[in-house]
Amino acid sequence: MFDILLYGSKDVSAARYGDYWRQIRSICVLHLLSPKRVHSFREIREEEVEIMMHNIRNSNSSPVNISEVVSTISNNVVCRVALGRKYDGKTGREFKRLLFEFTELLGSFVVGDYVPWLGWLSSVSGLYGRAERVAKELDEFLDEVIEEHIVRGVNEIEEPVVELDAEAHRDFVDVLLWIQRTNALGFSVDRTVIKALILDMFAAGTDTTSTSLEWAMTELLRHPITMKKLQDECRSVAGDRKHITEEDLGHMQYLKAVLKETLRLHPPIPLLVPRQSMQDIKLNGYHIKAGTRVIFNAWAIARDPKNWDQHEEFKPERFLNSSVEVKGNDFELIPFGAGRRRCPGIMFALVVNELVLANLAHQFDWTLLSGDKTLDVSETIGLTMHRKSPLMAIAFPKGSNSCPGKGKD
Repeated sequence: MFDILLYGSKDVSAARYGDYWRQIRSICVLHLLSPKRVHSFREIREEEVEIMMHNIRNSNSSPVNISEVVSTISNNVVCRVALGRKYDGKTGREFKRLLFEFTELLGSFVVGDYVPWLGWLSSVSGLYGRAERVAKELDEFLDEVIEEHIVRGVNEIEEPVVELDAEAHRDFVDVLLWIQRTNALGFSVDRTVIKALILDMFAAGTDTTSTSLEWAMTELLRHPITMKKLQDECRSVAGDRKHITEEDLGHMQYLKAVLKETLRLHPPIPLLVPRQSMQDIKLNGYHIKAGTRVIFNAWAIARDPKNWDQHEEFKPERFLNSSVEVKGNDFELIPFGAGRRRCPGIMFALVVNELVLANLAHQFDWTLLSGDKTLDVSETIGLTMHRKSPLMAIAFPKGSNSCPGKGKD
């Protein structure tokens, strides 16, 4: 399945460990996910948040599909930093549909991966056929994106690689095309590799981010007291200002705790990305052969009662006086993985999550739809763990007296 959908596993997430993987990972880290590059996209993130807030305000207290709202902003931010522009309308809707199918297929159970002689069942069931269709449609879209960049001619600028910084105003596709044409990093990058890396940025950067925000808002709506604490912090830091900026985020410890607790209970990729052992090893008395498929249950690890008090409860306060982080150094909480193969986009994801959630809490008071006393928290299947049903709520501008139950726990 990974070979079908990810260009023969030529992307960062699925490529075998070795020189090739180190080379393509360095491209992503240096030219899209480094601290300097992530900071350079601040204006894009804040612009998109303002647009999102404007659209919610225009709902005029009608039900807001929060799942759709956070999916749209995640997609728009990644589109602008990776592709140079947003893809709206029919093309944008089609692309989002394909990405949803893509992640669903990546997370599907393929019997042939575990019992090779039964691999024919996936052909008979149509699973491989569906995957090949989705891969073909995504490939055609990415080809169009690359051709658009080539025609535009932005990749003809010839500064040395050190000049490819924020001031160059280049998107990720421009950088990849420049590297391909100049062989700037000392190894060749063909079009297939370019498409595999672009697809990685979307698969890892849109779906997982929107899923985290969707679950964060779900838990806040289920826990009004926690929502009130977060709103108080956001409104105290922002004061009379309408929008929370990225400069404000460093002063919001409760916000960070809310997101950590969300990632603990709802890791976007609950089983992480499957791995293979590279050599024979004995672990806790078990003999694991080289080539064994290894799956890490990040969901179960983060709910292990040996590590967490009240492990099933949503309690952000547990992180206020805790040194536990989500960056892969504390093995009781690994929503982004750990070690060499952990997600390289942690910083990019966290700053988007924090900025969006802070503004949703700061600018609006939220209530469930009339008659909706509880929230369905059923989950979908697939690589990422979405809500089974869209998250719907009503937004009232901050200070509005029309919000039912305002001031109540």
